[in-house]
Amino acid sequence: MFARSVPSARVFYTGNLCQISTFEAESNVGHVHLLRRGTMSVVDRHGRTRRVEEPSLLFFPRSSAHRLVPDDAHGVDLVCASVDLGDEARSALVASMPEVLVLPLNQSATLSSALDLLFKEAFDEQCGRQAALDLLMEYLLILLLRFLLDSASVTTGILAALGDPRLSKAVTAMHERPEKPWTLESLAEEAGMSRARFANHFREVSGLTALDYLTAWRITVAKSLLKRGKPLKSIAPMVGYASAVALTRTFTHRTGTPPHAWLQAQAEKD
Repeated sequence: MFARSVPSARVFYTGNLCQISTFEAESNVGHVHLLRRGTMSVVDRHGRTRRVEEPSLLFFPRSSAHRLVPDDAHGVDLVCASVDLGDEARSALVASMPEVLVLPLNQSATLSSALDLLFKEAFDEQCGRQAALDLLMEYLLILLLRFLLDSASVTTGILAALGDPRLSKAVTAMHERPEKPWTLESLAEEAGMSRARFANHFREVSGLTALDYLTAWRITVAKSLLKRGKPLKSIAPMVGYASAVALTRTFTHRTGTPPHAWLQAQAEKD
């Protein structure tokens, strides 16, 4: 996924937060908050409150309004960033993740080295500080996703399928070769499972059928290629369709908009 679309991050706050801070939902923008010191409450868009009492990473993978409320006048030491996992990763991963993930920093040795560097940059005033912070936050996002896969912290959706030793082989094959004429049988073969067992297990873990996910992935890749200026007739065979007409039909069914209308709408947003 990240070969096609690298996560991006922009650190916009470092320091001591002494008052309530509100974050609005923005299109395709998630947030990472790193609590270095202090205690605070996190209030989600439904008004539910969760208290965070130890150094923690708070990850909002999708656009979601929320508030951070320091517990006392001493405030909390925070690093805050807006993040975008990219079209491919967002489509594949975000649906399988909770609205907010709270991870105590002492639970993951995988993240510790990157966190040490990030906190050092955040609370020092060095040349190139902003660029270093943004790059370190992007690296931290990749480490976080690796940690979630290795620890099986997400139990449903495509992220859970990627964490499954057998299903991950089939999902990775779809990601790497969307142009191949995959069938349920050939995907089951990639996973080293029988057709029936693979079909049932994929649906149980991910909440989707394997072929539904394949179609969704192909449309996601097609969107990426459209945004890069590739013509539809060139994109079609790259994502497993015999013609531009066949791709247009599926694209429109999935998104509700023909490819060129979708691309125009994206350009107007940008």
